[in-house]
Amino acid sequence: MELLSIVVPCYQEEASVPIFYEAVQAVAGQLPDVAVEYVFVDDGSTDGTLAAIQALAAKDRAVRWLSFSRNFGKEAALYAGMEHAQGDLVAVMDVDLQDPPALLPELLSAIRDGWDCAAVRRVDRKGEPPIRSFFARQFYKLINRMSDTEIVDGARDFRLMTRKMVEAVLSVKEYNRFSKGIFSWVGFRTKWVETPNLPRAAGETKWSFFKLLLYALEGIVAFSTAPLAIASVLGLTLCGVSGVAIVAIIIRELIWRGSAYGWPSLVCIILLIAGIQLFCMGILGQYLSRTYLETKRRPIYILRQEGGGEDER
Repeated sequence: MELLSIVVPCYQEEASVPIFYEAVQAVAGQLPDVAVEYVFVDDGSTDGTLAAIQALAAKDRAVRWLSFSRNFGKEAALYAGMEHAQGDLVAVMDVDLQDPPALLPELLSAIRDGWDCAAVRRVDRKGEPPIRSFFARQFYKLINRMSDTEIVDGARDFRLMTRKMVEAVLSVKEYNRFSKGIFSWVGFRTKWVETPNLPRAAGETKWSFFKLLLYALEGIVAFSTAPLAIASVLGLTLCGVSGVAIVAIIIRELIWRGSAYGWPSLVCIILLIAGIQLFCMGILGQYLSRTYLETKRRPIYILRQEGGGEDER
């Protein structure tokens, strides 16, 4: 039998953990010739998330768990889970059941048909605030125009991968991670399975609008150098505009004496140029800060504890 590892990042999900486990267990029996192991990753939760996971591990040896020394973020949790997964196949799922376990048999069927990866995308954003849905759609349009790596609109982290693809993802050891982009960048043949947007089984989302905005910026910086080109084009354009403006002012002064005076227009021009300079410096700062963090070579995560399965450490 093949071993399927299900990687489940968790942060403040005490109520969701047992519900998720029961939902997946109900589907696991429909997976032919597959044994399932769970790899729960507690991302520094301060509620009873870890205790809920340990309770599952105490009654089911197929449940393993990792616990971080602090909150390192979902990207680190995904990486840690895949790194510790032992299966021939690896699935990544959210614990809130917005990734429906009922799709696992279909994903497995796609893998056995020769696909390297079967991934899930949502076809609508029902239940989301309209402003959040609007900006999410614009993000996918923007990043796909700016980057050579295609990121599918509505793509979720929920996917089933072969061991070969998982090893390829793990070989990308950058500190600033954007998994949706990494999954696409490593290549491999991917079949997309569509699903409607589903509500959470319990708890509340940990992704505020501001956190999603920062995550979007992370993705753009990680997979495109287009912002740097935009800064260069803006600089060249302004040089050209300023040259034309200087010539126009000289001609106007020669024709109408005293027409070049006026501090309001001068202040507006200074503010415009200063604003564009700061914008371009901000773009450079984003890339420089990522480079700075990468050169430090800090670990992506730090484990405080791990257990389940055969042993507990």
